[in-house]
Amino acid sequence: MNEERTIRVEEVTRVAAPPKARALDAETAPEKLERKRDYLEGFLAAKPAAVDPAAVGGDLYEAVIAALKDIYDPEIPVNIYDLGLIYNVEIDEGHVLVTMTLTTPHCPVAESMPGEVELRVGAVPGVGDAEVNLVWDPPWSPANMSDEARLELGML
Repeated sequence: MNEERTIRVEEVTRVAAPPKARALDAETAPEKLERKRDYLEGFLAAKPAAVDPAAVGGDLYEAVIAALKDIYDPEIPVNIYDLGLIYNVEIDEGHVLVTMTLTTPHCPVAESMPGEVELRVGAVPGVGDAEVNLVWDPPWSPANMSDEARLELGML
């Protein structure tokens, strides 16, 4: 297993110089600046798309969500929105339909909570009337809660 290896050494006396960049092909500073200026003018001139007030992110939608966040479950110190009881909010020409559930069908506020939601949402400026659709499918679970609710309840 005693192999002999030979190393070959080659001496170099001269290396050809790499080709030089030609300045004629490059953009001049004013051309480059003008191109950037055009890009920025177009970018800054673009106006953001108008948001429908009744759509998610719109003023009316956000006001309805804020109203829902003011309603608290009497047994749990968390609002019904962060608790995950609100499944859907639809707004159509001032009519608001809230689809929600409760933590259990035997909840002590099963009779009063939907009425309170209707009253609070109906009181939001811009809402003509409010309707609550109480559903039991899918059933509520703690997985529906927001991180804020979990933190408040010491579950995070």
